[in-house]
Amino acid sequence: MTFFDPMEYPYASRRMTAYARNGMVATSQPLAAQAGLDMLKRGGNAIDAAIATAACLTVVEPTSNGIGGDAYALVWTKGTLHGLNASGPAPNGISIEAVKAEGHEKMPTYGWLPVTVPGAPAAWVELSRRFGRLPLAVVLKPAIDYAEQGYPLSPTLAHFWEVAYHKFKQLCTGPEFAHWFSTFAPAGGPPKAGEIWRSPGHAKTLRKIAETEGESFYSGELAEWIDAFSRESGGYLRLADLAAYRPEWVKPISVNYRGYDVWEIPPNGQGLVALLALNMLKGFDFDARDSAETCHKQIEAIKLAFADGLRYITQEDRMSVRVEDLLAEEYAAYRRSLIGEHAGIPEPGKPVASGTVYLATADGEGNMVSFIQSNYMGFGSGIVVPGTGIALQNRGNNFSLDPAHDNRLEPGKKSFNTIIPGFLTKDGKPVGPFGVMGGYMQPQGHVQVVMSTVDFHLNPQAALDAPRWRWVEGRTVEVEQHFPEQIAQELKKKGHDIKRVTGFGGFGRGQIIWRDENGVLIGGTDMRTDSCIASW
Repeated sequence: MTFFDPMEYPYASRRMTAYARNGMVATSQPLAAQAGLDMLKRGGNAIDAAIATAACLTVVEPTSNGIGGDAYALVWTKGTLHGLNASGPAPNGISIEAVKAEGHEKMPTYGWLPVTVPGAPAAWVELSRRFGRLPLAVVLKPAIDYAEQGYPLSPTLAHFWEVAYHKFKQLCTGPEFAHWFSTFAPAGGPPKAGEIWRSPGHAKTLRKIAETEGESFYSGELAEWIDAFSRESGGYLRLADLAAYRPEWVKPISVNYRGYDVWEIPPNGQGLVALLALNMLKGFDFDARDSAETCHKQIEAIKLAFADGLRYITQEDRMSVRVEDLLAEEYAAYRRSLIGEHAGIPEPGKPVASGTVYLATADGEGNMVSFIQSNYMGFGSGIVVPGTGIALQNRGNNFSLDPAHDNRLEPGKKSFNTIIPGFLTKDGKPVGPFGVMGGYMQPQGHVQVVMSTVDFHLNPQAALDAPRWRWVEGRTVEVEQHFPEQIAQELKKKGHDIKRVTGFGGFGRGQIIWRDENGVLIGGTDMRTDSCIASW
């Protein structure tokens, strides 16, 4: 029994920017960061470190991601930036008509209906095959060990675990959810900070993925178990959906922002929203980060970018407009012209036709990885495949049931996806990976971090520590508890409905690793969670 509250911090503290030369791993869980660093010390590269960290996070931070989730990666190696989209499509047996026939007018949040094909295990395998140096069995061993032997919960992890437990207790009452409770609340309630939690099912699943290089998950024994439970409990996901899945190597998209190229994964991810906003904002001059005028223009640009993103982003070949048209300078100038002195209500434009874990890794050879992985909305759908620890995502919740919407539900289609890794280069050379997780906060976090870095020259730790705002809807903007009151009042005068929020939950959690001209790695990690930088 502890005699203190692990979530109470009455005094201001400070994290310093981390420096290293041989390797660095930044993520939201110290145990996962150390697992990645161990791979570097064993002779692996930044890609091996990223896979080890990501797999470990499914065990040591299941409140934000899992084996049954999606992933995206930006990988810098040998002078080239590669993009990997490992998000999964809707099952081939589902449709708008089928969902409506079950009595829904919009996609539900929990249960089997929002479950899409998991892409995360395929991402680990694909990254390992193409760029890794160590055997996958070695890289996944830390995750297997933590699942088998257990680990003590960290404070923020325990907090969100408890929140999820009470939400699921209220909303997920059907028999299909029983295995979530037996897996994540085996003692009849959520584990507390410092309490040991273990999951033999996770260990068994991760070991099968390692031994078969993912084959068991997509076409073997694990796939058969997923198929059987789906059929038994009313799901649409089938063995054929899993067997047909392949992650996609994609060409990253970018805009040039004041001499720096900001890179994102193309749709179906929402990285395009961050680029749309930055494309507008580069047409303004900013004197200070912490000013009402700067925040006002940032907020208005984000609102316009989201209006377009939520209207058009889906699987790229199903979009009714082209990404290059949305990122055209002429379109950016037009959207920029709509930003006035007062808060507006954004509408999507018409260009000319033609909830997640984030990690960053780098090694001494020049390889760098920006990686993000998610079940969406915390634990995801509430569906856990019996005996496996596989918590399935609810990414399909983003689909529209409007047949006229770009992001309408269709069999085998990928939905609008919130998770986005970021990467910065300058003059064709890598600056490094960055990211801010957290649903629709992510592109907003990217814009704030990039501007803090490029416009206002903040070091990585300061760029992450800086108080954040978050546009919610209409004219409503939430600000953190330490956001300057004077700026909040001035924003209110401009028509923004400012809501001050206690706690850090809605403002994302970020990581940054930059490489300087001497090859020194410089890292920052978010104070809003249990974050850690492991370096060598």
